[in-house]
Amino acid sequence: MKKSLIIIILAAILFGIMNFHFILTDNGLDFLKKTDLTLDSTFVDARGVKKHKLFTNPALVKAGVKKLFKDQGITN
Repeated sequence: MKKSLIIIILAAILFGIMNFHFILTDNGLDFLKKTDLTLDSTFVDARGVKKHKLFTNPALVKAGVKKLFKDQGITN
């Protein structure tokens, strides 16, 4: 019973990781829903001058990173 519960919890965590991009910005941590179930670009560091790299990542652009930054007032 204990092993089953651990497996269920780990599966739920993995499913959550595959569904969201976790983007660390200067303002904190933001979540962006992925368009596909993958592990690509799950944890992204966008602090400082690294924001321009996000606009060239197809998975993040498809998920709407430009709209996320525009809504937050981030222009760089």
